[in-house]
Amino acid sequence: MKRSIILVLFLSLITFNLKSYAHCEIPCGIYGDSLRIEQISEHITTLEKSMNQINELSKAGDENYNQLVRWVVNKEEHATKIQDIVSQYFLHQRIKPVDPTDVEAYAKYTNQLALLHHLLVFSMKAKQSTDLEVIEKLRSTLVKFSHSYFHEHEH
Repeated sequence: MKRSIILVLFLSLITFNLKSYAHCEIPCGIYGDSLRIEQISEHITTLEKSMNQINELSKAGDENYNQLVRWVVNKEEHATKIQDIVSQYFLHQRIKPVDPTDVEAYAKYTNQLALLHHLLVFSMKAKQSTDLEVIEKLRSTLVKFSHSYFHEHEH
């Protein structure tokens, strides 16, 4: 009986503590790059709504603390999701190092790295404030990255 309880508790801990990631880092070809861009865009829109709600609820005073906290947590989660996609998907798996002597390819590579780094930094800044200018920077940087990443016929 004691072993059964311990086994059930152990299996429960394992099951409930596993995190789900966007991709498993194996070259399966199932996940699509354009979908990741759409997901980032959706997270940016959610950040914007969260910031607007936080600003609105902050003006209302003490009675909205619970809702305010929920929107702050929501904002944090979606900023982190952007960081996860940028890092785990694009930086770890999709953007491949190139030979620096290939000037054109290396310029594209460094541009993409810089744009992805900007997305990471702006996502961090979105966590730190409710400044809607950060949202515009996220959106414009995502568009620039998308244009740099995809071939013209894929837009």
